[in-house]
Amino acid sequence: MSLTDKAIDQIRELIRTGALPPGSKLPPEPDLAAQLGLSRNLAREAVKALAVARVLEVRRGDGTYVTSLQPSLLLEGLGGAVELLQGDSAALQDLMEVRRLLEPVATALAATRISDEQLAEIKRHLDAMREARDDVERLNSHDAAFHRAVISATGNETLLTLLEGISGRTLRARIWRGLVDTQASDRTLAEHEAIFNALTTRDATLSQAAAQLHVSNTEQWLREHLRSGEAPSLR
Repeated sequence: MSLTDKAIDQIRELIRTGALPPGSKLPPEPDLAAQLGLSRNLAREAVKALAVARVLEVRRGDGTYVTSLQPSLLLEGLGGAVELLQGDSAALQDLMEVRRLLEPVATALAATRISDEQLAEIKRHLDAMREARDDVERLNSHDAAFHRAVISATGNETLLTLLEGISGRTLRARIWRGLVDTQASDRTLAEHEAIFNALTTRDATLSQAAAQLHVSNTEQWLREHLRSGEAPSLR
């Protein structure tokens, strides 16, 4: 571990223990360095690294503050990392595998917590997807909103942020373009309808099975097209 990594760990420990709670202001750089037994350069580098990670926020002319530490903020960079992996077939397959492991279970949890208002929102996006059919951009937009509404019903912000991050807008669009081009979009729309119908019954097992089928089919489609080199892109 480098000296900078150790300095980062020391500041993280202050945050973890509550010595620097969310929203609090860090001591001035000389005081922070002295408190942690660091050089000012090391303290500065550690603060910069934690600011990049969204743990700290540097406000010019005011000082440095601990952020809200909300999952949606700290995991914000995940989606950007996923976008950078679009040319890596193995990485895309790994991401789909992670989605298959998480999303069906999350859908089951949503079934036990979902409200009538949340069901109505999901139906709005499902209806919009049916109307879009051959419009990749609209399909992609409402598909993302459909799944976001489902996972939002769990009330688990960390789970929502993780699943949104690994899905990725470009990957979703890539898949939808392929489904439309191969006339497989009707089947995928039917899978979304099955998820919605299962959620309306508040049946966790049925909802998990519907989501499992949908994600597994999408994963299988992606694997086959990546293997053949036919997977379309947005370019």
